[in-house]
Amino acid sequence: MSLHRADTLGGRAAVVGIGATEFSKDSGRSELKLAVEAVHAALDDAGLTPADVDGLVTFTMDTSPEITVAQAAGIGELSFFSRVHYGGGAACATVQQAAMAVATGVAEVVVCYRAFNERSGHRFGSGLQARQPSAEGVSMGWTMPPGLLTPASWVALHAARYLHTYGLSPDVFGPVAVADRRHAAANPAAYFYRRPITLADHAASRWIVEPLRLLDCCQETDGGQALVVTSVERARDLRHAPAVVAAAAQGAGRAQEAMTSFYRDDLTGLPELGVVARQLWRSSGLGPGDVDTAVLYDHFTPFVLMQLEEFGFCGRGEAAAFAADGGLELGGRLPVNTHGGQLGEAYLHGMNGIAEGVRQLRGSSVNQVAEAKTVLVTAGTGVPTSGLVLTCDG
Repeated sequence: MSLHRADTLGGRAAVVGIGATEFSKDSGRSELKLAVEAVHAALDDAGLTPADVDGLVTFTMDTSPEITVAQAAGIGELSFFSRVHYGGGAACATVQQAAMAVATGVAEVVVCYRAFNERSGHRFGSGLQARQPSAEGVSMGWTMPPGLLTPASWVALHAARYLHTYGLSPDVFGPVAVADRRHAAANPAAYFYRRPITLADHAASRWIVEPLRLLDCCQETDGGQALVVTSVERARDLRHAPAVVAAAAQGAGRAQEAMTSFYRDDLTGLPELGVVARQLWRSSGLGPGDVDTAVLYDHFTPFVLMQLEEFGFCGRGEAAAFAADGGLELGGRLPVNTHGGQLGEAYLHGMNGIAEGVRQLRGSSVNQVAEAKTVLVTAGTGVPTSGLVLTCDG
């Protein structure tokens, strides 16, 4: 049972620094080096130094643990260090943990980071060929023998059910891809800078696992991204206007597995995001009508449509119509992934999306939404996940 009351975290911490490496397909350096570069860039952006940092948060499924990064980045004593499980579902939860540490006085300045060579090194898109015995791995034993080995194959089952239930065709995923790539085309940091696509391009791209086409699937990227979190009070004395954490939440649904929750009663939604959505709205006192722009985790386009429904931007089965005719682009009903998303900018397990949320509130996005004051950010879907509502100070 998820919480039925608001929590008290909101308004007590803020993101004050963002920094990243370049996003590429072959970084030419170690994942540790990428992590350190991103951490230093985020601290420089905030006007802080490694000596100011007393906390670090990262994900599982990476090769740069907190203590090693602290040593390599010139950070001294730490009073808080943590890593969150479940891949991309951890992105917003890193900020939640940092905010909780700051709000309770456990740490004063916490850096959240993610860095990997996910194209030139281990590729998550290659899926599972083998797995060490574990309780978590038991569920994979039911899906691997029939050939469901990759994230695309796991999402395809949900996507097929969604299309069948609402009488839709795979073309409804096209507007998500087109919007992301249009935004990426204006973003010099994006891998697909100056390379927009059309709905015809989407429809002509090859099948990966029906009903998913190539242009429904996110990139595999080398790079690093880091974020600096501190108290709202301290943030006001730093270089940039703070992006206040108005609410942060994690969520796991009933019968939750990691990408293979095929035994739920309904495969047309994302119950884990429903848990997150209810808590974000409850704790922030805001709702879908208050959101100026959203960064929705887009490892696969079908799950973007389902997120629109889970957060109440439209009714069940209505997201395709919501997204049609530029609904997710600048000037549309809800500008989504104005940096280009993981489809267009880079796949950094959602951390680059949080950075874009901060830029929107600073007014520095390359695809700036006029007078953006409230941003919704989500983390990985199909897995235990997390989300944030970020707002301007005051």
